Amino acid sequence: MDVSSAAEKTAGTRIGQVMAAVKARIAARSLTPGAKLPSVRGFARSQQVSVSTVVEAYERLAAEGLIRSRPGAGFFVAAPLAPLSLAEIGPRLDREIDPLWVSRQSLESGETVAKPGCGWLPPSWMPQAALAKALRAAARGPEAGLSDYGTPLGLAGLRQLLARRLADAGVTAPPDQIMLTDSGTQAIDLVCRFLLEPGDTVLVDDPCYFNFIALLRAHRVRIVGVPYTPEGPDIARFGEALAEHRPRLYITNSAIHNPTGATLSPVVAHRLLKLADAAGLTIVEDDIFADFEEAPSPRLAAFDGLDRVIAIGSFSKTLSASVRCGFIAARPDWIEALTDLKIATSFGGGRLSSELVLSLLTDGSYRKHVEALRVRLSAARERVGRRLMAAGLEPWITPKAGMFLWCRLPEGLDAAGIARTCLEDGVILAPGNAFSVSQTAGRFLRFNVAQSEDPRIFPSLTAAMTRAAGRAAEA
Repeated sequence: MDVSSAAEKTAGTRIGQVMAAVKARIAARSLTPGAKLPSVRGFARSQQVSVSTVVEAYERLAAEGLIRSRPGAGFFVAAPLAPLSLAEIGPRLDREIDPLWVSRQSLESGETVAKPGCGWLPPSWMPQAALAKALRAAARGPEAGLSDYGTPLGLAGLRQLLARRLADAGVTAPPDQIMLTDSGTQAIDLVCRFLLEPGDTVLVDDPCYFNFIALLRAHRVRIVGVPYTPEGPDIARFGEALAEHRPRLYITNSAIHNPTGATLSPVVAHRLLKLADAAGLTIVEDDIFADFEEAPSPRLAAFDGLDRVIAIGSFSKTLSASVRCGFIAARPDWIEALTDLKIATSFGGGRLSSELVLSLLTDGSYRKHVEALRVRLSAARERVGRRLMAAGLEPWITPKAGMFLWCRLPEGLDAAGIARTCLEDGVILAPGNAFSVSQTAGRFLRFNVAQSEDPRIFPSLTAAMTRAAGRAAEA
């Protein structure tokens, strides 16, 4: 190949990269129809390419009809806004480590596959008899409970009970500062709609619950990960992220962190809130695993008094994923605005679900179920943990509660590759990079201990690891 051919090939590659960067911004809605593209010189600097490369890329995009040139004014987006595709936002990942892929496979596969990578309990672990009893009682109750809309804030009796339960965890939230939602996910979505604009920056833990990443992409915000430690976020790195990125929100699980199973320490909680106060940062504390704990660990909402912390909870993980009921606890003026937003996006709440949850909370069946569930999960964590270590995986920590074990593969093995191999055997795993904004968890897998005793799992996992180790040795 002569010098001119090599240069042409290099230039073509860089031109393609610039074109792909522009198309990605259009797909992510950061560039909408009629929006002006960055200047040629400015984009050349940001992409670290020559001005001529950007000029050629813009010309080719104009030829494709995606942008148009206005002499003397610059280049503008011409294409109609493409339908939002979450899979196109963020780094291109193998579908086996795409957050949405993990969720879709787990939800769509039914009981035909093993799901150690999913994030919920098996149906057999839920209080089926108590739920059926509550349904029968609801059917005999007032007609409005089966057919009418709920009030904007949600069922008063359940909000009163939630206020008492929050108080037990040190969080002061009267009933009028609590709004019921259809799920924890809807609660976070409403908060994001309320507080965020496209282009804002949001901090998350790295690793974090992968649906945080998917949901934030849907809101077209910039996501920045902060390394997570066994005591909470790395405070030094958290402070650096605040100074560099000036984020609008921080979303976290402070108790029974997903995926690691860690709990926030009081020291880290105090330092975190001090930094947040100085930076004017709002914190969303997703506490949907609270009832798995024997004794409450530190809550940011308790230390903060719901000043700049929004507390979110749900019963999907402990009671029923089908009976959708969550809640938001926040300062009064925010609850007022969030209530309007709830009406605008979903009108009335799920009244029947609220009635069922209240029934199980007040008749004692939920308390008995959760107490038995904690014991069962503790035994499963120990049992599955031993099998994972025997297979060569190392738990990152020994969690005090919950369903998750965050485990490191031996050196040289890739979790995404293991997941691909196990999928052929009907075993769905959750590779670490699905939880990592920085894509630095390639050797980790998250295991749900309640879903990890299917007899297909460990033979498939061991065989996949053996094959991967053999390939690594040959390389």
